[in-house]
Amino acid sequence: MPNKLAHFAIEADDVDRARAFYEQVFGWTFQPWGPPGFYLIRGAGVHAALQKRMAPAPTGWKGFECSFAVHDLDAATKSIGAAGGRILGSSHAIPTVGRLVQFEDTESNQAIIIQYETERLKEMGLG
Repeated sequence: MPNKLAHFAIEADDVDRARAFYEQVFGWTFQPWGPPGFYLIRGAGVHAALQKRMAPAPTGWKGFECSFAVHDLDAATKSIGAAGGRILGSSHAIPTVGRLVQFEDTESNQAIIIQYETERLKEMGLG
């Protein structure tokens, strides 16, 4: 499996307002999924979600949260450190989705790497 952008999430203070914005601007549609205020985005070109902004945000970032699919989370974590990046916190699992960890690159950009469950990879067209 190549290391591809697999998912992005748009965090919003007002999910309904953000949903209306993206429906109008891009024509995206939204499917309720999981907890209240969480929607899968259809039509964005990659697996995506709209979600209530965490308050306070764990690392202070705002905006878009990108997740990169990796084959081996532990190996990718070591590679980030070896290349000068930094792991932010410890890895954790989302049941039925996979194991993930947040990282920061050498330019202070933050993203997520995730080792998806096999079924989720198939659903997302990545496996």
